[in-house]
Amino acid sequence: MFGIWNFNGEDVYKQIIGATKSFSDDHCIGTGGSGSVYRAQLPTGEIFAVKKIHTVEDDELFNREIEALIPIRHRNIVKLFGYCSAAHERFLVYEYMDRGSLEKSLKSKETAIELDWTRRLNIAKDVANALSYMHHDCFAPTVHRDITSSNILLNLEFSACVSDFGLAKILNVDASNCTRLAGTNGYLAPELAYSSRVTEKCDVYSFGVLMLELFMGHHPGGFLSSMANKNTPLEDLLDIRLPLPEAETASKIFEVITVAIRCIEPDPSHRPTMQQVIKVFSITERPDDHLDYLQTDIVIPATWL
Repeated sequence: MFGIWNFNGEDVYKQIIGATKSFSDDHCIGTGGSGSVYRAQLPTGEIFAVKKIHTVEDDELFNREIEALIPIRHRNIVKLFGYCSAAHERFLVYEYMDRGSLEKSLKSKETAIELDWTRRLNIAKDVANALSYMHHDCFAPTVHRDITSSNILLNLEFSACVSDFGLAKILNVDASNCTRLAGTNGYLAPELAYSSRVTEKCDVYSFGVLMLELFMGHHPGGFLSSMANKNTPLEDLLDIRLPLPEAETASKIFEVITVAIRCIEPDPSHRPTMQQVIKVFSITERPDDHLDYLQTDIVIPATWL
């Protein structure tokens, strides 16, 4: 695709227009705030996801996504293969993720059952690795600002990729990094209600919410307020559509949900970094055989109450 794009962009453009039948609704696989995504199978047999930007007013999101993704190379971040920036049309060409969004998989009982506990743990690890790379190992610290289940895509092997970088912000260590409020309700860090300063800890908060959603099978909603002054065993937080996990798997889930609780601390200074979070997935200690993790309480720190 890179070769085709670099040497004959006009031909690729024509192939994409033909493959989507001029962006027909029949080929649309998703619609978001700034654009619609289409499945495009080229004559070569290659399949791509093509995001067509809705209006010229969305140019800022279009340019921001290109700026963020071009230098990024990570297996858990969706690949941008090319883009078209014509006067009358703007679209981006990505790798195609066969299973679509995590949100979609969690909504359907049939596909949610396919997401067994081991696959959910692997998805958690994939997202954590992507965010750690963006925050700490990228060419410049980059904050996604819209980590949600709809922006996590799954391939045939259930590997996860972070997508939709239209709101991403590359942080400047010498600047205040203030910006307008952006993101999705239910995932936004609470400090954004009174501050316009964006930091990596905003993504950490969203990651914590996402992890609860992943293992509960639905957005946690009023989970935190309902937990205040209560002891909540792990078993009560798990997706009821799946059989309860075996002891070793339950211990790993317990560790992930425990760190997720730390990620959604109201005070951003108390949240871990993503570098600290990914250490949870590399722990090789055997679980305590005398501890029933399913009946072990998830603890809300006293400072929250």
